[in-house]
Formats: sequence, structure tokens, C-alpha cells
Amino acid sequence: MMDCEKVGKLIRTLRQEKHMTQRELAEALHLSDRTISKWERGLGCPDVSLLASLSALLGVNIEGMLSGDLSANDFVGGNMKNAKYFVCPTCGNVTLCTGNADVSCCGRRLEALETKKAAEDEKLTVEQVEDEWYVSSVHPMQKEDYISFIAFATGDKILILKQYPEWNLQARIPKREHGKLIWYDTKRGLFYQLL
Repeated sequence: MMDCEKVGKLIRTLRQEKHMTQRELAEALHLSDRTISKWERGLGCPDVSLLASLSALLGVNIEGMLSGDLSANDFVGGNMKNAKYFVCPTCGNVTLCTGNADVSCCGRRLEALETKKAAEDEKLTVEQVEDEWYVSSVHPMQKEDYISFIAFATGDKILILKQYPEWNLQARIPKREHGKLIWYDTKRGLFYQLL
């Protein structure tokens, strides 16, 4: 159940951040400014049919709007080796964050993937060729099971290379300082090995 007072305060704060008047917000939603005033005073809540438009106008997700709270995520550090990876099970979209975040794609809330240290028989093959690392694998790379991306993370950088099913995994990565080689197997999850 929506807490109209919290939702109203949030609407007022977001509207002011967007430098909009109550009238401007009301016109954008085809409502009266009295309705916006009523919401902001906690005397009523927006109709469910307006939530999508209201959240788009105010730049907040519907879940945040309904809770009436937009607490800041805790920043957990800038070391790129500790980045969190999110992969959409529907479209394969890859997102990464250096701190805690609420991430969604294709209408689903995503959880950060747990990175597992690769066992010896799971590791990718890495050879130094001049000033690059040549990365390859004997992975079958089939549509139902493939490595969808590999990444190389150092303290301050991440290089991500997209991979595709039915292609042999072969990639060249500029040799830098030591870091983490990370890859996502669509069946088995997220792995890493140290280079």
C-alpha cells in the first residue's frame, strides 16, 4: 500500500529537482495543478494508470515512486577488479557497477552475479604474443551454452569484449599490469582467473 505522504514528498522533491512548477507537471500529465498539490500534501496518491508517465517525467523508476524513498546506494570503492556484473537472462545485456545498485532489464530486476575462481580445467588459455595476451578456449560455444563476454580488469580499467555463439573464442588483450580475466558462461556463470 502506498504511503501518500511519503509519495507526495518524493513527487515534490523530484519535481523541484527538474525545475518544474506544479502547473507544468500537471499539464504534462493532463491534470489540474490542484491534483499535483493534493499529492504533494499527502492528501491522495497518483492513480496507478499515471505511474508510468509520472516516473518517466520525474526520472525515477516506478518501484522507487511507490516506496516514496530513493535512498542512495552505498559506494563500495573504485577498484575496477571488484566491479559487479549483471546479465539479463532475456536479452543478454551486460551491465557493470563499481558499487551497490538496483539494476533491471527487460522488466526484470537483476542480481549481481557471483564471481567464482576458475578451477584449473575451467581456465581460459592465455599466451603472451608480443605486447598482448592472446586468449582462447576449447569451450564448445554453442547457442545454448557459450561464453558471452570476456573482460580484463585492473585497479582502474575494465576492457570488455563481446563474444558470440558458434564463434571460436579468440581475443587479444593489450598486456597491462596484473589483473583479473573475467568471463561469463551462459550455463555456468561468471568466472575469473588472475593474470
